[in-house]
Amino acid sequence: MGRRSWVGGDYNRLWLRSEGTVSKGRMGDGQQEVLYSRSVSTYFDVQGGVRVDLDDGPTRTWGAFGLQGLALYQFEVQATAYVSDRGRFAGRFEGSYDIPITNRLILQPQIELNLYSKADKGRGNGAGLSSIDTGLRLRYEFWRKFAPYVAVTYDGYLQQARRFARDREDSAGSVRLTFGIRSWF
Repeated sequence: MGRRSWVGGDYNRLWLRSEGTVSKGRMGDGQQEVLYSRSVSTYFDVQGGVRVDLDDGPTRTWGAFGLQGLALYQFEVQATAYVSDRGRFAGRFEGSYDIPITNRLILQPQIELNLYSKADKGRGNGAGLSSIDTGLRLRYEFWRKFAPYVAVTYDGYLQQARRFARDREDSAGSVRLTFGIRSWF
């Protein structure tokens, strides 16, 4: 997961999302999104916009359309479909859930799955279910807008994308320990 920020109100928002990793001095998995979001119900927003894959691999541009919100039992979900300028299709599903241990200590499991209609060896994306990013984040909320956290995450390629990573002599998956601060203002 990457950085997310938005401007706007309860009904109309402009989302800016940026995601990427640096490994062995190379920028990888770089995805930048600009999305317009419109509330369609109490708990869900529809989103539309543009995604650009921008890193040390070939640049790809995608149109994006999705749904984001709070599903039953307080699950945060986001499902986004993409169509590229080369006639390819992709999809991303993200989900997370807050488990309160105390009033301030919260455990948050999360998962992100990426799917592609066609393989793109230049970007390392395999056809079908291509990659997973999952983990557990433990945060302590000093107040709702400021919460330091520690997380253990796994980020890896699946199926055909795993073979592409091995052909590049790259890691097919890795476990990370992360420290950070969740905040908004």
